Order: sequence, then structure tokens, then C-alpha cells
Amino acid sequence: MTGAVTHDPPPAAEGRQGRPLIVTEDAELLDDLLRLCAAAGATPEVHPSVPERRGSWESAPLVLVGDDAARRVRGAARRRGVVLVGRDQDDPGVWRRAVEIGADHVLMLPDGEQWLVDRIADVAEGVGRPALTVGVVGGRGGAGASTLACALAVTSAREGMRTLLVDADPLGGGLDVLLGGETTEGLRWPAFAASRGRVGGGALEESLPELHQLRVLSWDRGDCVAIPAQAVRAVLAAARRRGGTVIVDLPRRVDDGVAEALAQIDVGLLVVPAELRAVAAAGRVSSAVGMVLSDVRVAVRGPYAPGLDDREVARLLGLPLVGEVPVESGLLRPDGGKAPPGAAARGPLARFCKEFWERALVEAGGV
Repeated sequence: MTGAVTHDPPPAAEGRQGRPLIVTEDAELLDDLLRLCAAAGATPEVHPSVPERRGSWESAPLVLVGDDAARRVRGAARRRGVVLVGRDQDDPGVWRRAVEIGADHVLMLPDGEQWLVDRIADVAEGVGRPALTVGVVGGRGGAGASTLACALAVTSAREGMRTLLVDADPLGGGLDVLLGGETTEGLRWPAFAASRGRVGGGALEESLPELHQLRVLSWDRGDCVAIPAQAVRAVLAAARRRGGTVIVDLPRRVDDGVAEALAQIDVGLLVVPAELRAVAAAGRVSSAVGMVLSDVRVAVRGPYAPGLDDREVARLLGLPLVGEVPVESGLLRPDGGKAPPGAAARGPLARFCKEFWERALVEAGGV
């Protein structure tokens, strides 16, 4: 059980990072709190009452006060991020004690363990502004969505942003191959298939292959072609908490896992070749994606069929136009042995991607 006493957010919401503080003399409760801190990847500071060292109480990003210690911290300076932790679900006095010490929340173990692990993990990771997350999907097969996704990621990393490229299409051949890194060590999607609840953002980032100054979550060469929706939700949430940019290469079908990915995407780019059959197919893809993602925009790729240009394609689809994706050899015929898409900083594809990020980041208020 958890309960809120005030509506003020704890310091973790402001991106402040540090060690949580535990105040208790209850050995059994302390063992539980230490276990939960370990599960969240945090090393706490422990005291039986308000720390004598000046500033420790005030500066800790999160304070966990055992119900046994409520009286001992009653005169401490009021601050946000204080959680009163107890075990007696039927004790009506716990709310009075929470108000007396200025606690934001009352938490009862064991029911509130997952909530507390998430809150401690927020502190350990220093949660701040979430990553600007962009999904890329082809209007039809061979539209060049995977290559554009790679080019966006390579450009983002070159501009100095923390960047994660996520391959959400198990039948696409693997973005690590497109980037020339299929043999690079690191975890792939099947390793996260059993993920539930919260995944540590820092641990996720460090476990993935690093290619061209960005991290890549792709598929291995095994038989796994589906990841449970809960795992997709947990992994993408962890990726977003790290900030920077996340680029997701999406399949054209929408199953439960893809729906979870779409729910965490800020902007969707629908890549559409400028031909009538492609526009017709893209209309169906747009309808499916648009059921979950509200901000879908069209990126048009030439050459153009007679009577079509980028504005006409956008009009037919009823979507905002991002622009014309430049035609480069890497976009039409990806080759893992060559430089990755967008690697040439002065090339037309890299310029397109750079302009996209500049606009998107301004719209998002910076990342």
C-alpha cells in the first residue's frame, strides 16, 4: 500500500542524483530497505535518526523514514521527497505521524515494494527530461525506413546527443547488420524477453552494442521473432529515462509489442515512395499507426511518378510533410560493408536528418 500526503514531486523528478537516506533502527525493516535499494541499483546512507552531519538530511534526493523513527525526525527541517515506511496496514496513526514529519508518501511493506523500487531507481538514475523518441515506418516494403532510422541515429550521435537506435522489426534483417556491426559484442532483443517492471536505464545502455557513437538494440540471428509487450514497455521506458534521443525502426504491422512502442513515441515518420501504389499502402499503415500515435508525419522519397510531388503525397495522406528524403545509394541499396547511412556529414541525407533534429528539438523545447 502507498498513499500520498502532498502533491509536490520528489527531488528525483527534477533530475537530482545522489544516495537515498534511510532512517531507522528496525533491523528487519532495514534489511528490506537495503534489499530494495540493491534491486534498484542504489547504495543508501543509513542513520538511526536525523544525521548529525550537516546537509545530509537536506541534500539526499530521497529519504526513507522507518515508522519506528518518526518521533526522532519530528523536528527535522521540512523538505520534499520523504517517505514514511511501515508494516502495519491497520495502524490509523501512521497518517498523523506522516503529517508531523512532512512526508510526501506513506508506504506499507510488502505491498508497496515495486513502487519503492521504482522511486529509488529514479533517484539512482537522476531522472530528468525523457528522450525525444522518433519512430520510423515504411509506407510499403522497401521504402527505406530502416536506412532513414539509421541515418537519423548516426546524425544525432554526431551532434553530441546520447542516442539509442531500437530495431522493432524482427523480420527486417537487423539494424546492426545495416550499421556493419553484426559481430559487435552486446545484448540483443531476446536477452530482454523476460523483462518485467522496471529495467535500469544505465544498465541497459551499457549492455548494448556501441556502433558509430550510438547504442543499438537489434535482433540476433536466432529464431526469436517476438518480444512480450511487457518487455517492450519496460525496455523503451528505460531507454527514454536516459534522455537524448531514441529512434525506433517500426514494422508495418501493429501487434501488442508494436503498440507498446508506439505509445512511447513522440513523433512518427512515415516514409513513402512517390508512387500511387505506395501512397495507397501508406494510407493503410498510417491508419493503423495513427490509432496509437497521434503525431504522424510523412517523409517522401523520389523519384516521383507523373503528377506527384512531396506536397501532393502529403495531401493525399492527410499528414504533415516533413520533407523529401534525399536519394542516396545507401538509402536504396544498404550495404553493411560501406559507411552507415548518414555518415557523410555533408551529404544530402545527413543534412536532411540534421535539419529534422533541429526542428524537432525546438518543438520539444530542447533535450
